[in-house]
Amino acid sequence: MENLGQIAMQNINMAAIMPSVVLSCFGMLLLLVSVFSKRGRTTHVAWMSIVALVVTAAVTVSSWNNPQEGFAGSVVLDNFAIFFSMIFIIAALLTILISDGYLRREGYPVGEYYPLILFCTAGAMWMASGTDLMTIFLGLEVLSVSLYVLAGFFRGDVRSNEAGLKYFFLGAFSTGFLLYGVALLYGVTGSTKIAAIAQHVSEMPAVIDNPMMIAGSVLLLIGFLFKVGAVPFHMWTPDVYQGAPTPVTAFMSAGPKAAALAALLRVAIIGLGSIQADISALFWLLAVLTMIAGNFIALSQTNIKRMLAYSSIAHAGYALVGIVAWNQIGLSAILFYMLVYTFMNIGAFAVLVLAGKKGEENLTLEGFAGFGYKRPFLGVAMCIFLFALMGLPPTAGFAGKFFVFAGAVKAGYIWLAVIGVLNSAVSLYYYLRVIVYMYFRDPKEDFAWVKLEIPAVVSILLAIVGVLALGIVPGPVMELAKLAGF
Repeated sequence: MENLGQIAMQNINMAAIMPSVVLSCFGMLLLLVSVFSKRGRTTHVAWMSIVALVVTAAVTVSSWNNPQEGFAGSVVLDNFAIFFSMIFIIAALLTILISDGYLRREGYPVGEYYPLILFCTAGAMWMASGTDLMTIFLGLEVLSVSLYVLAGFFRGDVRSNEAGLKYFFLGAFSTGFLLYGVALLYGVTGSTKIAAIAQHVSEMPAVIDNPMMIAGSVLLLIGFLFKVGAVPFHMWTPDVYQGAPTPVTAFMSAGPKAAALAALLRVAIIGLGSIQADISALFWLLAVLTMIAGNFIALSQTNIKRMLAYSSIAHAGYALVGIVAWNQIGLSAILFYMLVYTFMNIGAFAVLVLAGKKGEENLTLEGFAGFGYKRPFLGVAMCIFLFALMGLPPTAGFAGKFFVFAGAVKAGYIWLAVIGVLNSAVSLYYYLRVIVYMYFRDPKEDFAWVKLEIPAVVSILLAIVGVLALGIVPGPVMELAKLAGF
């Protein structure tokens, strides 16, 4: 035991987890600040959390092209983890900017909200940098527990309570699948390190046909696919997204989804690369089902939050296309696409935050009638985000889908790319329908309650810049995504 302790101490490298350590320290500090702040005074906590994210971003970027490995190879801060960490930070930053005014409007100006966002982001970072299944599991639990609380944050709202409860029970159930899969893989390979699992399989190819190996791999993938929101593990998504506070829904649709994809990519490509053909075939089917289910069910939705929930399922399907491709273009396209999706989806939810009444009313198609004329800035912003979600040029949504489908075509999955393009065409209907109601329906409200609060407007402007800049000049960021690949 003493030798094991010495080995562990010698292999500690705090630089490998420094970004998450910085963020966690800020989170604990903000918890103390919230305790000693007057109830209802949370604006300073929000701005301190923004400072925390900016400092964390600086620490994270400083390690680019300088990978740090620590804790006996259980965690690594490489370009892949850095790129995804920046996605998480951007998602958290945009979410916090739209949260303060919203929480005061809804009557829940509680300071603990912001540390929960920071802890959730830290958990996502551990998932992206984890090279050991137990490290990934630890990150998943930190992320999930924070999200359970955030989803049910409005204790006096039945819908929020339902969202938190559903997410908690289904999330715990899916985590059980993942942990059981880890146990089976450990039983077969004798290790929980991703690289060691891959090495064991390469040295003993016969283990691929071991029923425990197959069951463990499947259970592990199920745990990640639940967080991604892929079919048939998507049923929690619409209810939780609709019931959770809108800023939480915005964050949930981007940050945690990207974290699950990051862990899934590292496990599938490095740990299970020896069964690439089987995984590609499985994900081909999952990608098609996810795109079709998300888009076609979204057609019948009249609540915009619920429509965007099904839309997020469809976008998860587009991201899975990159895993099927299993080449440099497809894998780097996933990183690029998740960054793009963060800007365009949180931007759309930011408009919903400002457009909604107290109690989250007015978030239906009928409630948006004439909104574009009454509130021109928000109407134009919503159009930009919807065009990006459709995948129309010159927005970043077009560039993201182009790269993902290009990877599939290069890998020979032409029909998968065709199905993806057709699904994008289907999505035009329910996205354009929102625009039709905003500009071609007589307003039933004067939208006098809509206030353009500076932080929320900044969030929307940042999202617009991200959507347009990454659409017009996608090359530099795509090159960074390629450098972040395996």
